[in-house]
Amino acid sequence: MAFLIRTIDVAKSGREIVRDRTVEQSALTIGRAKDSDIHLPDLKVELEHLQLSDAGSGMLEARALGELPFDLDGQTVTQGTIDPNAGGEIAVGPALLAISRDGDGPVQIIIKPAPKENAANEPEAGFLLASAMPSKRAMAWTFFGLIFVLLLSVPVISHQFRDRVENDPEDLNKGAVLMDASWSTGDLSMAHHDLEDNCEACHQTAFVSVQDETCITCHEGLDDHAKMDRQLTGMPPFSTGDAIQWDIGQALGKEGPLGCVSCHTEHEGPVKLEASDEKFCADCHNDMDVRLTDVAFGNAADFGEKHPQFRPKFYTEHFDKEAKRISLDSEPVEKSGLVFPHDIHVSEAGGAARMAMSLSQYGAPLECSDCHEEDENAPGGFKPVVMEDSCEACHSLVSGSVGGAFRSLRHGDVVDLMEDLARVNLGSRRTVVTGRDRPGQYSSSGRYYANFGRPMRAYIAINRALEKGGTCGDCHLRTTSDGRPDLIPVNIPDKYIHGGFFPHAAHGDDVAECTDCHAADTSGEATDLLIPDLDSCRDCHLGETAIETEEIVPSSCAMCHGYHTPAMPWRPEDHPDLPGNDGNDNVAAILSSLRR
Repeated sequence: MAFLIRTIDVAKSGREIVRDRTVEQSALTIGRAKDSDIHLPDLKVELEHLQLSDAGSGMLEARALGELPFDLDGQTVTQGTIDPNAGGEIAVGPALLAISRDGDGPVQIIIKPAPKENAANEPEAGFLLASAMPSKRAMAWTFFGLIFVLLLSVPVISHQFRDRVENDPEDLNKGAVLMDASWSTGDLSMAHHDLEDNCEACHQTAFVSVQDETCITCHEGLDDHAKMDRQLTGMPPFSTGDAIQWDIGQALGKEGPLGCVSCHTEHEGPVKLEASDEKFCADCHNDMDVRLTDVAFGNAADFGEKHPQFRPKFYTEHFDKEAKRISLDSEPVEKSGLVFPHDIHVSEAGGAARMAMSLSQYGAPLECSDCHEEDENAPGGFKPVVMEDSCEACHSLVSGSVGGAFRSLRHGDVVDLMEDLARVNLGSRRTVVTGRDRPGQYSSSGRYYANFGRPMRAYIAINRALEKGGTCGDCHLRTTSDGRPDLIPVNIPDKYIHGGFFPHAAHGDDVAECTDCHAADTSGEATDLLIPDLDSCRDCHLGETAIETEEIVPSSCAMCHGYHTPAMPWRPEDHPDLPGNDGNDNVAAILSSLRR
């Protein structure tokens, strides 16, 4: 059977909107369910309210599918028969279905809003409070007034007239502003969670964004990334839309694009505030040389693909007063003033190993950790190597004995050494072991020789101590000063890598051995710079977007670099556009001056 379903809606202007569709099937379902053939979205209509089906001989049968009845030609029924040729009307909820047929054509079902008196008798009308309540307009204005007074006016007025106190990071008591929680857009971060009930600790002036000067009140040890004018020059240009937004924000007191709040966004929930993604750094450093033409460092965007070679800072010439940063691509040579072959000391079969095994202090061949002791508070992550602690067990400074106690030469200053040696008899030092050579591959005539004995009555002459083979010449480079024997000063930097950090603890025994990165076992000269290069680190570390495996570690810029380094003290005069500083005439400054 064919059905022509025509829906008539009435616009607010009174114009009728007619929609037609034809359905070829033996039965139609009418209800609130979306899959009904005739969908009536009203709560007074059941999901499947009634069904129209072919009753034969051109007749239609209307039958209720649920518990609610329907109106058929003015009578409330649950079942009935309709002759389309004669016509009939069904009222279901808010709709009126007029059924008819012209000759042999399809059955027409015209759906239009039912008159109020026929709209299912409005069964919910008995439960409405409209007659007992004020009008919607009156209620809207009433609630607006309450919201304005309680949630807007009270916090603003109490903020403006509260007793102003200095911002104290240690004072975490509840703030003086009433109902200020109604202005909060979300929970504070983990670092600022203790300030949840003290909004004015950060928001100093009403309707003005948090200022850098306020942040520095607590974070006084924090430094700028670089000078502000250099950062502004190095930034990529804004799009037109972003530039307009920043102009509007700054006019209303928001710090510029280099302000604290542009990176550290608060009220985002209990999260960390650090902006640690790779893009945060790459936005500027990807092609910084285009904007800062005088920079000495290379562009960087991805550690695995675009990162400059490491440039450690060390002394390249003897007697230098300042260390220099040199790229590892230039195969640099370190002039530390020492004669120190690493390979001899870490070899498990050499003379140094045999000497270490004979000493109770070691009892085994030397390892890197015997001299290099980690200290996370030290500039380079390791304590300085002290001769008396790390070397004297083998390289003895004992010059004699007095009353059964050993007397040692002072280490560190040639003047002190000469004074100590002046007290020593000028007799020559006797051989420690008579008639046999010292274990190991170097004898007294080789490039490296040390008399490892602890002499009891052996004496060293001044002109021998500063010569090759003497007490000092074993480890130090000799020179002359004013015609007298002297030693080249030792120049070893506290820290080689600057502008970044490297946690050795994270690369411990379970991950790597020292010699996996530092070629100490093959270094035969003290001039070898044992700093691993970029390719060595890329064996494990690639960019942030790299796929993590057992060997590969995705590494963002923040894994090794901090934004607030190198240190550059924060000063108000470097931020001239802040409200409260001279020369500021924006809206925020006006509000701030009114508050004061």
